[in-house]
Amino acid sequence: QVQLVESGGGLVQVGGSLRLSCASSGPTFSRDAMGWFRRPPGKEREFVAAIKWRVYGTVYAESVNGRFTISRDNAKNTLYLQMNSLKPEDTAVYYCAARSTYTRNLRYAEYDYWGQGTQVTVSS
Repeated sequence: QVQLVESGGGLVQVGGSLRLSCASSGPTFSRDAMGWFRRPPGKEREFVAAIKWRVYGTVYAESVNGRFTISRDNAKNTLYLQMNSLKPEDTAVYYCAARSTYTRNLRYAEYDYWGQGTQVTVSS
C-alpha cells in the first residue's frame, strides 16, 4: 500500500529554519497534487501549503506565505517544505498528503493518502 513518511521535524529556536521531507513508497500511484498540513496543540488540523505534481502550481496559507516554500522532486517521489523565520505558533505536528485525482482547489480538496506526521517545536 502507498506510504508517505515525513522526516526533518525537531526542536528549533524562534527565527530558525527546518526542512521537512515526505518520501512516498509502495505501489506507484498517480498523483495530481501533494500538500502539507499541520495540527497545532489542542487545535484542528489546518492547511499549510500544496503543490501540483505534474504542472506548476503552488498555494500557501496566509500565515506561512513568504516564510515557507513547498517543492517537489518528481524523480525521487519526494515532497519538501522549507520553513524559515519560524515562530512559536508554527509549533505543530506536520503531515504530508497526496491527492490522486485532478483538483483545481489545492487548499480545500480531499487528499487520499496521509503520512503519520512529524513534530515541529519552535521555542521562544
